[in-house]
Amino acid sequence: MLLAEARDACDTDSMIPPSSPVPNAYTGSPLDRASERRRDAEWLAACRHDDASRFVPMWRGKVMLRGQGGAPVAALLSGAEAQACREAERWALLGLQDGVAVFAADLGPEHEVAPLPELGRFEDLRTVVAGLDAGEAAILAHARGLMVWRGRTLFCAGCGAPTAPQEGGTMLACTRCGTHHFPRTDPAVIMLVTHRDRALLGHAQRFANTAMYSTLAGFVEPGESLEEAVAREVFEEAGVRVARARYHSSQPWPFPSSIMLGFYAEASDEAIRVDGEELTDARWFTRAQVRDRASGGFDIPPPDSIARRLIDDWVAAGESKVEALPQTPPKASLWKPILK
Repeated sequence: MLLAEARDACDTDSMIPPSSPVPNAYTGSPLDRASERRRDAEWLAACRHDDASRFVPMWRGKVMLRGQGGAPVAALLSGAEAQACREAERWALLGLQDGVAVFAADLGPEHEVAPLPELGRFEDLRTVVAGLDAGEAAILAHARGLMVWRGRTLFCAGCGAPTAPQEGGTMLACTRCGTHHFPRTDPAVIMLVTHRDRALLGHAQRFANTAMYSTLAGFVEPGESLEEAVAREVFEEAGVRVARARYHSSQPWPFPSSIMLGFYAEASDEAIRVDGEELTDARWFTRAQVRDRASGGFDIPPPDSIARRLIDDWVAAGESKVEALPQTPPKASLWKPILK
């Protein structure tokens, strides 16, 4: 309904860039997921005990890395180094890389101290992704998503009985009622809303102690198309009417279990009414202001997020002239430079 109401009022001169072929972070995995081998218990057992097989260790949602002083390198353990991973209760087949099996293994949240310190260190994936090889980052994201899901699906949601892994750890079956549980992926739309030569960015409640301004986003509701979700979320959070939305790209987001579906959306006007719940502030920014955000005293999301990708592609598609924003700056408490 929101799209239909606003469509006639839309100004189409918004310079929305086309979808870019550059891959988003956490995409482009080099693995063949080998789904046809997941039910072959004999093959899986042989691979788990094969010295050539590789294992991605996980601990409390963190990934293991190697390398000191330079670029981080994902720790894919094999041979004797992988023994603790082979013995892990919680594991899953990720796929094949050049014909070699690759598994994820959760080394157990019960350990107060990170295990295997002699082999590497455990880090939050988002803090190191910028320095990782893109293929390794995709493998680590895949491993994290599966292991977090496994840790959160110990019992059947239908009857409460314990679940047991099947199909190489990529499916869980209830030990009582037999219900099959598959890895959860929650679809969420994320959109950069534009009007003429400005883009709408919001300061969310979760950014309380920063001057971060980002794209708007929200989960898709049952019975709703992606375009309808874009329009609803923008109107709910910022009171802005969306006339049309165009798909840009997607990104797996295993923090903990989403798929981010990126859009550009065209607003019918620039009237803003912040909801005060999701957002504490929202305003229109020019490309020049986004480029010079350090002097403006605000920041935008880190490079691994599709939010940043949407913003960067929009900035790159625009003209370079400096344009003034006829609005008052954000509240002083939010408008302090945070880039040192």
